Order: sequence, then C-alpha cells, then structure tokens
Amino acid sequence: MRKFFNQALATAFVCGVLSSVLLAQTTSDNQRAMSSASTDLAIPSLSTLSCAGYIENGPVPNRRQIIGGEQEQEQRTFSTGDVVYINVGSENGIISVGTEYSVVRPRGQFRSPFTQKRGFLGVFTQEVGRLRVTQVRGEISVAVVMATCNELLLGDLLRADPLRAAPTRRDEEANLVRFAAPTGKQMGRIVLAGDGREMVSRDQIVYIDLGTEDNVRAGEYLTIFRPVGTGNISRRRFNVGLDREPTENANRGFESDTYRGGPFSNQSQRVRRPNETGIYGPNVTTPEVRANRAALPRKIVGEMVILSVQRRTAAAIITRVAEEVHTGDYVEVQ
Repeated sequence: MRKFFNQALATAFVCGVLSSVLLAQTTSDNQRAMSSASTDLAIPSLSTLSCAGYIENGPVPNRRQIIGGEQEQEQRTFSTGDVVYINVGSENGIISVGTEYSVVRPRGQFRSPFTQKRGFLGVFTQEVGRLRVTQVRGEISVAVVMATCNELLLGDLLRADPLRAAPTRRDEEANLVRFAAPTGKQMGRIVLAGDGREMVSRDQIVYIDLGTEDNVRAGEYLTIFRPVGTGNISRRRFNVGLDREPTENANRGFESDTYRGGPFSNQSQRVRRPNETGIYGPNVTTPEVRANRAALPRKIVGEMVILSVQRRTAAAIITRVAEEVHTGDYVEVQ
C-alpha cells in the first residue's frame, strides 16, 4: 500500500512539474505574441486617420458637393446615418452604388509666422466625414453618411476616398531619448494644430512645414524639440527690465534687531570676488552666466510620426511626449 502511495505521489510530482513547465512556456509564448502584436498595432485608428485633414498646395477645382438632405426641412447639419443628396449622377459623372467619398471642407490659404518658407503653405482642408452612394439618378445620387469628424454641411465637397496605410506603433517600452543629439536631417516646425490649439499632447494631429519638396515620407518619425529657455506661450519673460535676481545677496533688513540672525540670503547668487570684497560686493548674475556658457542640449519634448504628405506640408500625429507640445516647436527627422 505504501509502495503504491509513493509511486502515485512521484507521478503527481512529475505531472506537476511538467504542467508548470508547459504553463511557463505557454505564458512566455503568449507574452512574446502579445509583445509582437503590440509593436505591430497601427496608429492612429482609422477614424482618426480619416479626420486628419491636410494643407494642400493648389487643390484641383472640384464641383462635387452635398446639395441637400432627406430631412433638410428641420436640420441644417448632417451626421452618421443621415441621408444626403449629391450633385453627381449617371449623366454627369462615373458613379455607381457603393461608391464612397471623403467629404472635405477647404478653409482657405494658410500661412504661418513660424515657417521660413515664403508665401502661403497651401489651402488648409478639413476632412469632415465619409459617405456611401446608395442610389444613382440622372443628375443626382442618394448617399448615406457613414462617419463624421464634424457635422456635414450643404456645400461640403466630395473627393475620392483615399486609401491610407496607418504607420505602425513603436515599442511602448522604449523610452523617449530626452537629450538626443541632432541627426542633421530635415528640420521644420509645427505650424498648426487641430481645432486651433496652441498646446497639444499625445494622439493629437498637427501640421508641419515639411513636405515632398523636403523629401519626407509618410511613416517617418520625427523628434519634437525647442531651444532651452523657450516655450512659454505668453509674452511675459521671467527676467524683465534689469534682470534682477530673486533676492539680494545681503541686506541688514533680513535680521531682527533682537536675535541678529545674520544679513545673508541663501536664495541669492554668489559674490563675484569673495576674497576681495565684503558680503555686499557685486554678485555673479544670471544674464552673465548665460552669456558665457557653451551651447546647451536642446529640450526634447516629444515624438511624432507623419501620416500624409503634401507638397509643402505634412500631417502628423504625436506618439509620445515628455511635456506639452506647442505650435511653433521644432521637428527633426530621426
């Protein structure tokens, strides 16, 4: 009986060890698969990609537009699921049931004070939605709104639905290199952010003044940076006027009449010649230190990847940040 029990116990132990090994191997395989899958995830989502918009140079004249809606007696804007009418039919265009269009809204020529490129960068064009044709008539067609970035309006233009490949996400565990040296590659600036924002963060769309004329391509990653000491979005400077320091080096008013704690302040700069002057002697100042120092590393604040490229500009999405990103920040191809 005891022999049988010992054999059973040994068998159970071996099975337990094998189960642990198999479980560990399976867990490891799953983790590797999940890690591999995470690096292959596309960014951004299709909905974000379809709403990115662009600054295009010299758009081709286009008369295809939304001219009405099924419920226009009570609504002036249209969203997902609404039925609209477009001025494209069998008599004035090549169209069929199932044709999909991107709905765009040109907003006019755009220029930026940040870029060094002369003149207008192009026409800022919003992508506001997508629709699909459900019925074709002679001069018009019926369509249903499939998705919206903003509410659609009468007069919004139609363009062929572009086929876009979203870039793949980088390994999330890789840290942003905060003090990377310049690569010497193409450098530009953020000239516009979505919805008129001045400060943006991760997963938000921005536009840069690099395009096909600068040999950049969709899918390229760029570093976002700014010079040290810059970045405030207000006009107020930290040091104004005489660039005074936070506190004087010494002042008899610091000590009381009774306890005589001492006239020194631990918040002030050092005395310039401590062996030659007293405690009230001239101090080393902040402007003096800044004027005589070597060039400091640039301040890296984030990273982005290009989504689409036009002639003079590109649309990009911010993938990681160290702090808020500003319009006007510099970008450099990695």
